Amino acid sequence: MRYVLALDQGTTSSRAILFDENGAPVASAQREFRQIYPQPGWVEHDPREILATQFACAREAVSKAGVDARQIAAVGITNQRETTVLWDRQSGEPLANAIVWQDRRTALKCAALRASGAEELVRRKTGLVLDPYFSGTKIAWLLDAIPGARARAERGELAFGTIDSWLAWHLSQARLHVTDPTNASRTLLYDIHTGDWDPELLRLLDVPRALLPDVLPSASVFGMVAPDLLGELVPIAGIAGDQQAALFGQGCHAPGMAKNTYGTGCFLLLHTGEKAVASSNGLLTTAAAQIAPRGGVRVARKEYALEGSVFIGGAVVQWLRDEMKFFSSSAEIEQLAASVLDNGGVYLVPAFTGLGAPHWDPHARGAIVGLTRGSSRAHIARAALEAIAYQSADVLDAMQRDAAETLSELRVDGGAAANDLLMQFQADILGVPVVRPKVLETTALGAAYLAGLAVDLWNSREDLAARWQAERRFEPRMERYKAEDLLGHWREAVGRSKNWTPGK
Repeated sequence: MRYVLALDQGTTSSRAILFDENGAPVASAQREFRQIYPQPGWVEHDPREILATQFACAREAVSKAGVDARQIAAVGITNQRETTVLWDRQSGEPLANAIVWQDRRTALKCAALRASGAEELVRRKTGLVLDPYFSGTKIAWLLDAIPGARARAERGELAFGTIDSWLAWHLSQARLHVTDPTNASRTLLYDIHTGDWDPELLRLLDVPRALLPDVLPSASVFGMVAPDLLGELVPIAGIAGDQQAALFGQGCHAPGMAKNTYGTGCFLLLHTGEKAVASSNGLLTTAAAQIAPRGGVRVARKEYALEGSVFIGGAVVQWLRDEMKFFSSSAEIEQLAASVLDNGGVYLVPAFTGLGAPHWDPHARGAIVGLTRGSSRAHIARAALEAIAYQSADVLDAMQRDAAETLSELRVDGGAAANDLLMQFQADILGVPVVRPKVLETTALGAAYLAGLAVDLWNSREDLAARWQAERRFEPRMERYKAEDLLGHWREAVGRSKNWTPGK
C-alpha cells in the first residue's frame, strides 16, 4: 500500500491527512493557531506558528498511521489563499506577521486604484476585482511599512509567497520558491490568460518581480521534502489553493459542476472548463487546478472557474462560541438553533470584515436586525446558521446569471457541511438538491489527488471522479414563495450593514 500525505493549511488551523491509494483517509492530525487582530479590520498570523503546527501535524498523522515514510508516494499542499508572507531569502525568517486574506487594511489603496481607472485592466487580466482580499496590495503595504524592505526586495534579497510557497520553501530547506496557477491567480499580479506574472500589473501595484515564485502546474513534481521532516526524501507533487483543491476533490472536473465549501468563509466555485467566463454580477474568474502535461504535450491545459467568496461562514459560529459565549463547542449550535421553529424575525449579517461577492463592500460591518424582547440566544444562533446559507444563495444567484445555466445540484464540503439543519436550509433556500459526500475533507483530498496524479499513483481525473460517493442528499422542502420571502428580508438586512465605516 502506498500513501499520499496532504498538508491542509487553513485560516484557523493546520491539518495533515494521510490518504491511501484508494483515496480513503487513514490518519489525521489538526492544531489550531493564534488569530492576531492588531486593530479593527486587521487580521494577522505568525508564519512561524503556521510552520510549527503544520510540521507537527504531518509527523503526527504519519506516526498515528504507523506508516513507513518510504511508503509515502507524494506530499500535496493546499492552503488558505491570498494570505501574504514576506521573508528573508538568506535566513528564511519572516519580516513581519502574515497579512491574512480577511484583512482590510488596504481598502483605501484599492479605492484609490479604482478611482484612477485601474479596475478594468485588473479585471480583464486577472479575473478579480480591486479588493483588499487579494495579495497584491498586501505585498505593497508590507514593502512600504517595513523599513528598508522595498530596497531589499528590488535587490532580490526577499521572497513573497502565499502560504503554499512559504511551506514549500521550508519543506525543501530553501530549495523551492514555487506556487501554482490557482494561488498565483489570487494575487492581482498574474494574467490568467497568458499564465504568467504580468509586468503591467507589477508596475501598477509597485511590486518587484524579484519577489515572486515560479509558477508550475498544480499537479507536477515541484521538488523534494527534505528528509528531516518525514525521515525520507518525498516529492512535493501537488499544490492548489484550498477552494480549487476542494473543487478537484469533489470531482467537479466538467463545465457546469459546482461545489460550496463551508469553512471559515464559504466559497462557491463553478467549473467553466477552458473558457474564462467574465462576470458581470460581482463574481471572480479564477484559475482551476492544472495538470502537468503528459504524452509529449508541452503546455498544461488552462482551466477556469467562476467563484463567489463569502468572507464569514463558519467563523460566525466561532464568534458566537468565543466572543458571545453562547456555547462551549461549535457542534452545539445545531441543537440550540433547532430548539426554535424559525428565526423569529431575526437576521444576522456577519460582515465582520466587510462583504465579499457579490457586494464587495469593505466598509460593511456586522449587524443583527429584527430583535424583539422575545428574541433569544436560540433565535440568534439560528439566524447565524441561516446567514451562511443566505450568503451562499446570493453568490449562486449571481453565478447562474453569469454562466447562463441552472444548477442541477450543489456538492458541499467543509466542517459546517456536517450540520444537517444548515444543509437542509441551504437546499430549501436554493431550491436545488444539496449533496454531501462521504469524505467531507475534500480540500485535503483534492491536494492528495493532484499529488498522486503527478507521481502516477492514479491514472486520470476520470478515475478519481468515479471514486466520489454521496453520503446524503438534501432535497428542497420549502415552498418557493416562502424562500423568496426570507431572501427578501435577508437582503434588506444586508442593505443596512453596508458602508458602515466609510473613509476608514
